[in-house]
Amino acid sequence: MTDPRPVISAIRDGRGLDGPGAALIAQGLADGSVSDAQAGAFAMAVLTKGVGPAGRVALTRAMRDSGHVLHWDLSGPVVDKHSTGGIGDTVSLVLAPLLAARGVFVPMISGRGLGHTGGTLDKLEAIPGYLCDQPEDDFRRIVRTVGCAIVAATGDVAPADRRLYAIRDESGTVESIDLITASILSKKLAAGLDALVLDVKAGSGAILKKADSAGRLAQALVETANGAGCRTTAFITDMDQPLARSAGNALEIHEAIRALRGELGRCAT
Repeated sequence: MTDPRPVISAIRDGRGLDGPGAALIAQGLADGSVSDAQAGAFAMAVLTKGVGPAGRVALTRAMRDSGHVLHWDLSGPVVDKHSTGGIGDTVSLVLAPLLAARGVFVPMISGRGLGHTGGTLDKLEAIPGYLCDQPEDDFRRIVRTVGCAIVAATGDVAPADRRLYAIRDESGTVESIDLITASILSKKLAAGLDALVLDVKAGSGAILKKADSAGRLAQALVETANGAGCRTTAFITDMDQPLARSAGNALEIHEAIRALRGELGRCAT
């Protein structure tokens, strides 16, 4: 089967998503054979009907496998943390270096903002000359020598997600739990992790406002990641107020640096 329309129709009609259908959509997103209109229709069908636990695992694996999957041979565990985002959320900027200082390797493939929240890459790009787009060889070298790196997904890592990520923002489907799950995990699993910790935000400053929605997302993420072979746990945390003392990409970077230097009496991050 090479026509994505039956896959989209099956989701729209509540019949879910299987492995071959997920592979067709993911490959089509990566190579362009799925049009923008079809990608938008797919995203909307998933938002309105859902694909269920098995469909989430299938879509996550297919999006992961739409590109190159990394493998590591390092002297310590390879782990990562991901937050669903919120105002003043600079935890990744502080946590990755702290873990690296303890001998843990953190190859963090991150994303840009969706909706009203700035992403970790948006914050880092406030640093003049900082390059989030790193070739795989450089990414590997930085992780091996420094212990951590926060980079954008290259064109070879989960290319299906790179395209669907933008379409979700444009089509009003950002809040789909199934699509959030597949987007987050396809990049994380492509990084070749041993384990993953998820920080799922709930509150007025988060994408998901209600605690029950955040709970459903956390459960979907943990079940899907473990189903795809990566040990994963999640925490639901409050985003009814900013985590940092400041808001804005450059200001948050400055505050994260001060926290790492020990210059904050009580660090909100």
